[in-house]
Amino acid sequence: MNRFIQFQAIENAREIGGLCTAHGHKIRTGLLVRSGNLSRATDSDVAVLCNRFKISDVFDFRFDSEAAADPDRRIPGVRYTGLSTLPREMIDGFSSGRNDTEQQSSNDFVASLVRYASVPEAQALARRLYPSIIMSEESQRHYGRFLRGVLYAPGGSLWHCSQGKDRAGLATAYLLTALGADRETIVADFDQSNVYYEKYVEQLSEQVRRKGGDSDATDFIRAMVGVSVKNFCAGLDLIDSTFGSLQSYVENQLGFTAPECARLRERYLE
Repeated sequence: MNRFIQFQAIENAREIGGLCTAHGHKIRTGLLVRSGNLSRATDSDVAVLCNRFKISDVFDFRFDSEAAADPDRRIPGVRYTGLSTLPREMIDGFSSGRNDTEQQSSNDFVASLVRYASVPEAQALARRLYPSIIMSEESQRHYGRFLRGVLYAPGGSLWHCSQGKDRAGLATAYLLTALGADRETIVADFDQSNVYYEKYVEQLSEQVRRKGGDSDATDFIRAMVGVSVKNFCAGLDLIDSTFGSLQSYVENQLGFTAPECARLRERYLE
């Protein structure tokens, strides 16, 4: 089933409806959407969100300055909730090495990615992304607020970060867990961001290889432009080893209780 939504100017958008849980239930369609940011959403895109998905709530996982530099298009009647889930250490780490000119130019940003791909410190930073978010108490609180927001949203919900892949990917993993999906389903959905960004990843990876970059360098490009399934699974393993299971993490660290999970399933499962 192709769950990608063909918007004119919203990247990496797909609905969660249609996926099945471990117990054979199916998630209702037309209610739950993950995507990249909404800053360039067209009138046609807004019409799809309003008419097809009845969006009442948007959850934005970007940090404040990131969202302010590229603000979401506002849709009348829709509630917007900012829930930054990137810890300060990661914000500072990813911002270092980029000057103001690079931030303003996508071409310069691409050049910086290719340049840093072979730098061990940059590679290590990319590997720390998911563990840093997973272990951050502030991120845990914000993801808990997200789950509760989806539970009580009067209409459909959309959640995003910048490209709709890492922070939104973790949010989707937690939501799917609360809905009863198994790890295989969660990882497969996460990997769909690589389908969307595959051409871009390959283009930059080829540039890196031409400059002598090895597999660690192309892994960095995959993590930064697409997603690293290897890093994501390592994050899930960290949750299992530290907190017992994804379900336990959702209930205890995110504070989304078992009764709330049950109500979420009543609402969103067929």
